[in-house]
Amino acid sequence: MANHFSALKRARQTTKRTATNRANASRLRTALRGLRETIEKGDKQAAEQTYRQTVSALDKAIQKGTLHGNTARALQVAAGRSRQCDEVAVSSRPSVPYFWGSVKSKCPSPGPSVSEVE
Repeated sequence: MANHFSALKRARQTTKRTATNRANASRLRTALRGLRETIEKGDKQAAEQTYRQTVSALDKAIQKGTLHGNTARALQVAAGRSRQCDEVAVSSRPSVPYFWGSVKSKCPSPGPSVSEVE
């Protein structure tokens, strides 16, 4: 236990900040989970609306310092690609950071066309 007033104050501040940071991270994970579930259901209109809310949650997470900007952008790109496809595959190895989970898009990748390979 802290003995000095400044150490007591620091302990109180840390408790508050920890609770706030946990709430922010939980809010973000919930938004991402909701988007994954909506995409898996296949409802395009609901997925579009949930996508907008999730992008907003990601932007807020950047502002609050919960996520690094590059990580959030990667998640937004992955969410956008999954949203645009009709089918969503579950892979054992996620192609994007840990928040997005195991949802991987089955969209055709913009690789070289057949004529370019020959």
